[in-house]
Amino acid sequence: MNPKKLKQLRKKVRHLPMSQRKTAYMDRMAAYYKQFNDFPAAKILISNVLLADKMLAAGDLPQQLPLLQLPDDIQDQIFRKLEGQYPTGDATGDQLWNDLTDTLPRLDHDLRAFRDYLENHYGMWAYTSAPFVTDLAKFVGDRAVLEVMAGNGYISKGLRDAHKTVYATDSQTWTTENETGRHALTTIEPLGAVEAFQKYQDKIGVVVMSWSPDGLPVDWELLQAIRNSQASVDFVVIGEKNGATDSATFWSHAELVENAATRQLNRHFTPFDLVKDQAYLVK
Repeated sequence: MNPKKLKQLRKKVRHLPMSQRKTAYMDRMAAYYKQFNDFPAAKILISNVLLADKMLAAGDLPQQLPLLQLPDDIQDQIFRKLEGQYPTGDATGDQLWNDLTDTLPRLDHDLRAFRDYLENHYGMWAYTSAPFVTDLAKFVGDRAVLEVMAGNGYISKGLRDAHKTVYATDSQTWTTENETGRHALTTIEPLGAVEAFQKYQDKIGVVVMSWSPDGLPVDWELLQAIRNSQASVDFVVIGEKNGATDSATFWSHAELVENAATRQLNRHFTPFDLVKDQAYLVK
């Protein structure tokens, strides 16, 4: 294919709806699903990934995920299953054993890489499930919400679908770097976090900040702005304390509230990989 036609093809693919795009990652997951069809411990994890992708491609919030980690005894489970189906030394059984156990490291790697796929393909950084947003909507009640750093608007869309008043904002400075902001699910106003709070502080009762970038001081600047204002708001922060999100300064100054409301917010916000993010109430 000549360079001109290749460039035209790439441009066409970039403008396809997300549901029509084919990715090597999801092709591999579909293949794993068939290969491990007789092994429920692996199949349930793969099916969760496939279902989440299907829902996101349709523009819906996905389901809650289990921990996407193969059990330690998965090889024993495979051996026991094949032992019950094939006599010792059977060539077919031996080949299946080799194929399955050879695939396990790749499957394990791809399950752990699901967050990377979500970030790169959908611009979803915090895994925003429908059950979590339902809990958040209950916490919000009849108050208006300001979401800062809304990205593609997964949280704001869910809250708006629940008939909440939401001011969804994002600086949109990352749109040239990744999928964040390129496929918004709802209307996003181009405002930085502090600017957005200053604009809407008199209209809101809840501020939501999800996955503020690691190391950047904007989270601490926002917290100071909230503290220095006369606004009475709950500040909901979604991230990993002293980990993958937010600045060290923010975490060192944030006063984290632990109560029944935070436990309720985290009922369905559970880790699915090595990142241990959760929802916090910050004062």
